Amino acid sequence: MKTIKPLREKKNTAILLIHCPDKQGILATVTEFLNKNRGNIIYLDQHVDRKEKIFYMRVEWELEGFAIPAEKIGEYFDTLIGSPLNMYWRLYFSDDIPRMALFVSKMPHCLFDILARYAAGEWDVNIPFIISNHELLKPVADRFGIDFHFFPVTKDNKDEQEKLEMELLKKYKIDFVVLARYMQILSQDFVKQFPNKIINIHHSFLPAFAGAKPYHAAHERGVKIIGATSHYVTSELDAGPIIEQDVTRCSHVDTVEKLIRKGRDLEKIVLSQAVYKHLQRKILVYKNRTVVFN
Repeated sequence: MKTIKPLREKKNTAILLIHCPDKQGILATVTEFLNKNRGNIIYLDQHVDRKEKIFYMRVEWELEGFAIPAEKIGEYFDTLIGSPLNMYWRLYFSDDIPRMALFVSKMPHCLFDILARYAAGEWDVNIPFIISNHELLKPVADRFGIDFHFFPVTKDNKDEQEKLEMELLKKYKIDFVVLARYMQILSQDFVKQFPNKIINIHHSFLPAFAGAKPYHAAHERGVKIIGATSHYVTSELDAGPIIEQDVTRCSHVDTVEKLIRKGRDLEKIVLSQAVYKHLQRKILVYKNRTVVFN
């Protein structure tokens, strides 16, 4: 496996993702904490869900000159702000590069798009390996110099194969998983190991045109718009928190083949946008919804 160097050199920064019960002064309290400790804020966005009365925030600041050592920031923040305000918070550092595993089956369009962005250095991510239930896409992995692991899955060996996959994910300390058109349903036990850390993509016909040939069914109905949805995987099939969506128009002149091409173009773009936002730590999940910061 070869390591890809990102195109741009970033300053070392810290990122806080926060949600908590809304009350007056939260924004000022957090920014005061950073300013008092000489933190130069380079990004700040916040949102209040007035129905749920929940405050959401993402803030990023440069660590150069910051008064608190990186390894102590979480402890200080929780003691002074997090616990008193009943916050759910996560702290990330820009130099901590996430490790992503790709799961694929037979369709290559999403895989090629992700690997092209990776090879171009667009993303700060490491991809130790690709897992598949078929061997068809191994040449793609070989072309990009990434290890390929074949786990043939049947209804009789599914539990055993998932255990082997989990062992591999743990061995390589994988942070999150991307299902790049992986045509297997993950077990509840598997999903529980990666809460809000498995990203999936599917066409937006569900549940109207489920099954093996949704584009054929859509064509027969004369649909005028098609789309794609990327979401975090939960135990309920295709019902997890939505990260990214997009649509394109179509008409009576579009054949089934044209619909499939348009749909796959959307799928790879929407999936890559979702992965990028996850890598940027711009997504907060509350209940079964996401707040995706700009």
